[in-house]
Amino acid sequence: MFTNRVVWITGASSGIGEALAVRFSRDNARIVLSARRQPELERVKNRCIDEGAAASNLFVLPLDVTELDALPGKVSEVLAHFGQIDLLINNAGLSQRSLCKDTELSVYQKLLDVDVMGQIALTKAVLPHMLERRSGHLAVTASVAGKVGVPLRTGYCAAKHAVMGFFDALRAEVEDEGILVSTITPGFIRTDISRNALSADGSAFGEEDENIAGGMDVNECADVIVQGLGKARREIPVGKGKEMAALWVKRLAPEMMFKLARKQG
Repeated sequence: MFTNRVVWITGASSGIGEALAVRFSRDNARIVLSARRQPELERVKNRCIDEGAAASNLFVLPLDVTELDALPGKVSEVLAHFGQIDLLINNAGLSQRSLCKDTELSVYQKLLDVDVMGQIALTKAVLPHMLERRSGHLAVTASVAGKVGVPLRTGYCAAKHAVMGFFDALRAEVEDEGILVSTITPGFIRTDISRNALSADGSAFGEEDENIAGGMDVNECADVIVQGLGKARREIPVGKGKEMAALWVKRLAPEMMFKLARKQG
């Protein structure tokens, strides 16, 4: 399905991004691995090779999505290396675990910089190439939190609602130009997202949520996402817990969802 397709994954050094890299490598895709930590990207590259990927199909390209001015140059590096970009998966991101009343404004700024502006900036840098070819697929890892507001995640929910809105609107603009746009809405997936989440002062939360610990296996999550992308689905919900029902409750009975969220708080 993705043989010889160029798939660029940000946030590829761990979690869902790493699992996606391994999954796409099994489909003989040509993969660009991006994140801030080059040693971890090299580890993921070696894992993909262990899974049978050809080393020539893997390109390690460190980047920080908050360095907006550097992103067009990163796009040029990918095009120089592989000649095209068929699928961009905007997967870099941070979560949050703190009450609004305690959270420093700098934490909200960082969440918006990483989870929103970084995704928008890289997408805008890639978009002209796809429009010129009249072909391409843009995806973003949003969240159920991009549909439902929940306690301890005011900044995270704000960011994920923002990217859902941006990519839904972008789809309406570019779909007739041959560009596919997919929003991925994971629920609780077993990754380090909770440990790496920002606390009220910007430090790492450092603990695993009970919900995350009981969530879907990250490799199963990657399978669902790749299948959804292969079918060109505009929205790809992925998860197995009660949080997935929240997507329907919010849509059909919003007052009930508000009450449930309040009880969780």
